[in-house]
Amino acid sequence: MITLTVNGTRRSFDGDPTMPLLWFLRDELALTGTKYGCGLALCGACTVHVDGQSARACQRQMQTLEGATVTTIEGLHPRGEHPVQVAWREIDVPQCGYCQPGQIMQAAWLLTQKPTPTDEDIDTAMNGHLCRCGTYPRIRAAIKAAEGQR
Repeated sequence: MITLTVNGTRRSFDGDPTMPLLWFLRDELALTGTKYGCGLALCGACTVHVDGQSARACQRQMQTLEGATVTTIEGLHPRGEHPVQVAWREIDVPQCGYCQPGQIMQAAWLLTQKPTPTDEDIDTAMNGHLCRCGTYPRIRAAIKAAEGQR
């Protein structure tokens, strides 16, 4: 039995210990904000926070999560009012929106690490988070705007 906390709620899992966290979140807990993109940790669509660190849920096996604290896009803020979420709306970042939960989770993590990130910090942190619609300039602008709301 694996016990972890997801978005503030204690959860138990007794299935295949090699199952990726992504499928536990989506299939077992119905937290579908975390997206399946590539399954190889290359696109960032499945980004969540595990024990305060940015993590790709498609590659984190359940057996590595005993006692862990996981935050998904649904748990970032109870009403969607985290500074990054607010900035995303104000700047109108999403186009198709598929990658945006992962982008938001990575941006939120970045701001915990570097509250006033430089453009280079943003480039480094957001590297590997792919947006097929090319909203990168708006993503950068939203991160800068969220920095001012913290």
